[in-house]
Amino acid sequence: MNDDPRGAAVRSWSAFILPPSSLRRSRPIILHPSAFILVCALAACGATQGADFPARPVRFLVPNPPGGGTDLVARIVAQKVSEKWGVNLVVDNRAGAGGIIAVEVAAKSAPDGYTLLMAHFPLAITVNISKVSFDPVRDFAPVTLLATTQNVLAVNPSVSAKSVKEFIALAKSKPGELRYASGGNGTSMHVSAELFNLMAGASMTHVPYKGAGPALVDLISGQVQASFVSVPAAAPHIKSGRIRALAVTGARRSPLVPDLPTLSEAGLKGYGSEQWYGVLAPRHTPRGVVERLNKDFAWALGQPDTRSRLHESGFEIATNTTEEWFGRFIKSEIAKWAVVVKKAGIRVE
Repeated sequence: MNDDPRGAAVRSWSAFILPPSSLRRSRPIILHPSAFILVCALAACGATQGADFPARPVRFLVPNPPGGGTDLVARIVAQKVSEKWGVNLVVDNRAGAGGIIAVEVAAKSAPDGYTLLMAHFPLAITVNISKVSFDPVRDFAPVTLLATTQNVLAVNPSVSAKSVKEFIALAKSKPGELRYASGGNGTSMHVSAELFNLMAGASMTHVPYKGAGPALVDLISGQVQASFVSVPAAAPHIKSGRIRALAVTGARRSPLVPDLPTLSEAGLKGYGSEQWYGVLAPRHTPRGVVERLNKDFAWALGQPDTRSRLHESGFEIATNTTEEWFGRFIKSEIAKWAVVVKKAGIRVE
């Protein structure tokens, strides 16, 4: 997966929301022969360090409490990687401060591959709305993307709109009257809705809750008219008729609800928003270790039981993702959502 898996929808989204960037020329770097030899030696050292890794248990920091989607992906994959290594990849839940605590611990850990971070979508939002002591691009070595999942634009059945185009028309005809629920400021539910507002020219009113669960409860009860709920959480309520789904937020249709179009297909061309989960190591982790980690996580994702468990839980698997691609992806996510945060005036309360 060396190409952007989000394809044309992401490129269209970027063209809509991001200004074009200028290209800069850079001067060639000329190394002294002795410096060149040193670089080659360091590269060779990094490669050999990956050969006997890991020699002891590896800590896998998860910035969420047990039981959520991020924790579930981490535990499913960690179990399989541990089987391959014969050494435990130990999930260490470090919840708090919107996920910042785990990221700070990982950034300050020894760059030897024995501390890894389960990075996920909120990281791209947090750095745009909070003052943090780390830089996800500067302070980490990307390992691989693991999985993605989508949200679904869902409405209470009392809402008259039966399609995305009808819902956009309704929202535009009643500025500020339609209320949408989210799991809190800066969550995927929140920024997905604000991207919708920006691209549709709508002005739905945000009603933040302390978690996605209470937000979904009030959507079902009719206290709010709409929400951008994760597909796994929404699926059973869509089937029961408690909520009406209009479209999914990703660049592709979701295998859990294959009959639902994407927002881009349904009338909001270029829209794209997905939750993602991946692995980072502290900066300066030896190249050989990073390559070994990338290879072993890809192997774990390719195993039938791992794929089955993730698919059943509503996740789409990302296999054969290079370290370089994942690094570029994180950088692009931070840049894209920075624009939404600024235009929508999203702040931490």
